[in-house]
Formats: sequence, structure tokens, C-alpha cells
Amino acid sequence: MQPSLPAPSPEARAHSERLSAFIRDDIAAHGGWIPFSRFMELALYAPGLGYYAAGARKFGEAGDFITAPELSPLFGRTLARQVAEIMAESAPRILELGAGSGKLAVDLLGELERLDALPERYSILEVSADLRERQQKLVREKLPHVFEQVEWLNALPEKIEGAVIGNEVLDALPVEVVQWLPSPLVREGRGRGDAPHLSSRPLSPTPLPRGERGNIILQRGVTTQNDGFVWQDRPAENALLDAARQLDLSGDYLSEISLATRGLIRTLCERLHRGVLLFIDYGFGAREYYHPQRDQGTLMCHYRHRAHADPFFLPGLQDITAHVDFTAVHDSAIASGAHLLGYTSQAHFLINCGIGDFLTASDPENLRAHLPLSAQLQKLTSPAEMGELFKVIALGKGIETPLLGFMRGDLSRLL
Repeated sequence: MQPSLPAPSPEARAHSERLSAFIRDDIAAHGGWIPFSRFMELALYAPGLGYYAAGARKFGEAGDFITAPELSPLFGRTLARQVAEIMAESAPRILELGAGSGKLAVDLLGELERLDALPERYSILEVSADLRERQQKLVREKLPHVFEQVEWLNALPEKIEGAVIGNEVLDALPVEVVQWLPSPLVREGRGRGDAPHLSSRPLSPTPLPRGERGNIILQRGVTTQNDGFVWQDRPAENALLDAARQLDLSGDYLSEISLATRGLIRTLCERLHRGVLLFIDYGFGAREYYHPQRDQGTLMCHYRHRAHADPFFLPGLQDITAHVDFTAVHDSAIASGAHLLGYTSQAHFLINCGIGDFLTASDPENLRAHLPLSAQLQKLTSPAEMGELFKVIALGKGIETPLLGFMRGDLSRLL
């Protein structure tokens, strides 16, 4: 137990132990080792057990973290202006990936109705049965008259048109954890924050994979120890090795590569006929993501509004995330026939879309209503809050008109 983290209830602990047993069985079935991406996938999405697949509250003050839609309706209402423009240029359809509590869908649809720009169909791709039920309940409660225009999907449609929205979706996709080492010394069983333990014992009888600078490239995986989980490295192979060699990092470096994100972007772009993919998430371009000073990566866990770096703590009760490499997102889209339509900070995007108009329209004399809106706007746009760490990227096909949200504050040079 992490001493600074709250203890779970007996029921929650029992749930975590059931998921841990499920993961241990999966590790045994795969010969005693799985890549971290598989561990993360099971911890988050194992049917009925994973963090996003089970019934624990995740969003808001009572959960583990707060997303922008949970923080303020200003986020969804402002985003609606960009979405309305995209639909006018393509098709009156919206596809939201991973809709969380459903709050963004409600705020978007409410504002689009005020703009007389409701879509013909609002589709939500949601892998969690629990979250799907919550989303349906919220939409039916808040917008009963448009409920029939909303549909829930089990898989991506073969043909995509209109606006595709992913708010804090990419950061929750499984990542591979990669270790670059400058010498034949191989680190064994080292967790983040642990003191390094070096050994000259080779991991395999075959030559270890190396980058162009001669550094060894290892894939971090997970094995079991005393009914718990520990790190164990193996030589990187295949697509992961190719991606790691392209980065060719030097020195002793630990970071993440999300092959799942690249695969999702490729699939979306291949199926996109006319429209825009709009992703909002925290992350960087590759040069900043893999900066020499960021040599312990970005993997992070969230448990009851506390952030820590131990992904093996209470599986199923905490979120596991990594920052988004937006250069990889961009390159995957371009290779699949899409075009970059904009890349900027969340602050610039929301300001460009007119978030300030909602504050101006509120009565400053009504302090009870005006002050909370002002505080919410500050959190969404301040560099010290979400304004600069969160980025917005637009990728599209068949769209020629410059998008409203990217008129100022272009950051595409950082991709």
C-alpha cells in the first residue's frame, strides 16, 4: 500500500483482488510474461473488472480525476461552435469516442440545439457497459427530446463522415514501455522511482537489439512475484523495435510508445471519407515528449485525485495514463491520407472558438453565477491549469476551409 494514498473499502479491495487474479492467469497463459501494454489493457478494460469496465465512479469530485466537461459546461458549449462548422463543411453527424460520463455529449447537443445545428445522428463508441448505461441515463434525463438521435456503437463504423471527437481518449490507450540502455548492462526488476539494479546477465542468448547509436532497446513487461506484479525487461521486437529505433534515444532512458494510438488513428483516417478528427488531450510533439530531461517517461496513475507512478497499485481501482505523442498521431494520419488542419493549445482553441463570449453574456452583477464561470474559464485556459498542457489537433479529409479553433496560436512547428 502506498502510504500517502487512501485505503480502499473492503468491497473495492476484493474487486481489485479479483482483477489481479485475472491478470495473473493471463500472465501464466502467456508463459509468465506479458508486455506492459497488455497489463494496462486488462487493468483498464477487462470485461466487468477493468477500471473503465466496472462500476466504480471515475469522473468528478467523487471519482479519481476531473475532465474538462466535468469541470465546466463552457468546454462543451465552446467546442460546439467548432463542431457546427465542421458539420456544415462535411456531414451533419458526430462520432464521440469514449464519452465518459456523457457530460460532453449533453453540453454539445444542448449548445448545438441553441445554434440550430443539431446533427442528424450523434454516435457514441463506448466499450464500457457501465459507462454506456450512465451516458444513456444522463442524455435521457437532460435532453429527452433528442435522445432518439443518439446511438451507441460497439465498433467503429466502416464509413465515417462529419465530426469525430476524442476528449482525453488517447491518453488511456495502452502503451508500450521502452528502456534504452547505453551498455550491455541490463536493468532487472526496476520500478519507477526505485534505485537501479544492474546486472550483466543477458536476457536471451541472441544479440540484444540496438539503435543506431549502439544503445540497447528493451521492452518492459510484467511478471508475477508473491501474488503481485513486477517489471521484467525483454528485447524489443518487430513494430515496437522499429518505432524505438526511429527515436534513437541515447543514454539511460525510459519512456512510452503507443502502438495502439497509431493503429486507431490509421483506422479512423482510412474510414474517414469527409470530415474532421478532433482530439483534445495532454501531451507534446515528439521532440518535447522525448526530451533528454524527460528520461523517466510520462506514465502516471490517478487514484482519488492523487497522482502517482505505480501502475501495479490496486489494479482496477485507478486510472493508468500516458501523455500523447502528437507527432505520432500526426504522422499516422498523414500516412493514411488525412491532412493536418490545426494543432494548438487548449487555451488558444477555446479562445478562438469564443469561450469568452459566454462570460461576457453573463451578468457580472450576479456574482453567484458570474464568479463560478470566471473561475471555470480560468482553469480551462490558464497556462498553470489546463490551458497549455492540453493540446487540440484536427486531422481531416475533404475540408478546405480554415477551422475556427486554429485561427491563432498555431503550434504545428512542434510536431
